[in-house]
Amino acid sequence: MPRQPRPDLAGVPQHVVQRGNDRQACFFGDVDYRTYLTGLREASLRYGCAVHAYVLMTNHVHLLLTPCASGGVSRMMQWLGRHYVGYVNARYRRTGTLWEGRFKSCLVDTDRYLLACYRYIELNPVRAAMVSAPGGYRWSSYHANAHGASDPVVTHHSEYLRLGSEPVSRQQAYQTLFDEVLAPERIADIRANLQQQRALGSQHFQRQIEAMLGRCAKVRPAHRPVSEKKGL
Repeated sequence: MPRQPRPDLAGVPQHVVQRGNDRQACFFGDVDYRTYLTGLREASLRYGCAVHAYVLMTNHVHLLLTPCASGGVSRMMQWLGRHYVGYVNARYRRTGTLWEGRFKSCLVDTDRYLLACYRYIELNPVRAAMVSAPGGYRWSSYHANAHGASDPVVTHHSEYLRLGSEPVSRQQAYQTLFDEVLAPERIADIRANLQQQRALGSQHFQRQIEAMLGRCAKVRPAHRPVSEKKGL
């Protein structure tokens, strides 16, 4: 049975995750993270995808982005995947696959859900007990979003810009978001929508997506809970 195409609509944010094959590392040193980010910047410009948030973990990557055209995310990820794998294979004199199959993605409602995805992504290193606070991790968009650090990868979404009338107030408001713990049920919701590649948002948003795509946009009950070991 053919696989359904990923949900992909122009102008609708997507949360993307790509994992290393068999949960193995895909970054081995600082130069690898920098090379991936350089490629991400080039790919986002090439295929018209605005990147709002990201985190590069040892064995997986999270991105929050908005394509300007349908299919832009897939084209961007294909180009970026080939570019980075070619670099890793040449640098470390290896062959074979690096990523675990196709990346996963879900559409994200801008109302109340988008900023939760920002937090989910940038809190990954904290949940993994790598750092005690998101600012302690180098390879994420937190520094750009919370402190205004220069980051050529990041394009601010309009929901982020609504946090304040000027950069300092926006950054302070963004930092305040992290004072509140991301609720376990919201984390589970984000993971389930990623795993099933659905539409993360309100029922109204999901009905809109179903009307546009002609297929189910809601998470279906799982026979077993989504495992945290999935690396999502």
